[in-house]
Amino acid sequence: MMEGMPLSRSIKLGRIIKQMNVSCFWCWNDSYKEIEIESQHINRLGLDIISSMSEFDPKCVLVMGESEHVFTSSLESLGLFRLEKVLESVFSYKPPVLFVTRGIIPSDKIVGLSKKNGVPIFSSSEATSRFVSDLSSLLDESLAKRITRSAGCISIHGEGVLVTGESGVGKSEVELELVRRGHKFVSDDVTEIRRNSLNNLLGASPGNISRYMEIRGIGIIDVQQLFGANSIKSSEKIEMIINLEDWKTQKKYERLGDGEVYAEIMGVDIPYVNIPIRPGKNLAVVIEVAVMNNRLRKMGLGPFRRFADGMGQNLEVKKTKRVKCIWEI
Repeated sequence: MMEGMPLSRSIKLGRIIKQMNVSCFWCWNDSYKEIEIESQHINRLGLDIISSMSEFDPKCVLVMGESEHVFTSSLESLGLFRLEKVLESVFSYKPPVLFVTRGIIPSDKIVGLSKKNGVPIFSSSEATSRFVSDLSSLLDESLAKRITRSAGCISIHGEGVLVTGESGVGKSEVELELVRRGHKFVSDDVTEIRRNSLNNLLGASPGNISRYMEIRGIGIIDVQQLFGANSIKSSEKIEMIINLEDWKTQKKYERLGDGEVYAEIMGVDIPYVNIPIRPGKNLAVVIEVAVMNNRLRKMGLGPFRRFADGMGQNLEVKKTKRVKCIWEI
């Protein structure tokens, strides 16, 4: 299965209003709740917009804090023609909403333009920096690009690991053993992967199938009921991909770890390890060690160079290699 384009997403203004704890300063009726927000970005109604309208995105929400209020009010008092035209242009694009922070009362000019163009205004008593941070987090969580792929996800020592492999290879069974060893279950078989504004990938279980795992021969199990509330996690940053495959006699597997292997997901390179399965192999322990070894690599403490130096060998580190995830093959 080839990786498709991430689906576009939106969040209704009504949900934002409910979660951000703001009050209506001006809105025509309850239909504002159905306005769809599609952009993660936030426009500040100040110098940035006035100086560069070419970069203005009308899909973004508007925020006006104390500095923007002082700036626009002082320019209005001077009667600057350009400011008036810029503000008229901003509101003519009909941005979805204007949030005013610190309990500030917007000027008559801004209220008039909001009414004329049907742009609701909501007020918050929060400090601007805190409000923008909370709003950014909400938009990021709701609107981040995401895909759904066939893979399990588990948090090992606080690092998210995608477990991939052909159907029936034993992904769920090894995840179950890892949970039994104290690690946290995120998702089984299907994982929703989203990329946030920091270009990190977060793995989560889609919708209402979280907590549940399918074990062949047993059926569906409830991980939380069996192992307790501390055994599951709603999402985790993906730090590694581990692919499980049946041992192939003719295939050459990694033995020295003298190179870095990555797989790309949504434009982000993730360290990748391919582990062959043979009877009697303790996969849970192998995966734990792979995760700890990956952590050492990130700290610049990879063992290969020290091993080579200790052996008195002048071995070259292999170049970075990129492979395809199983769903791309």
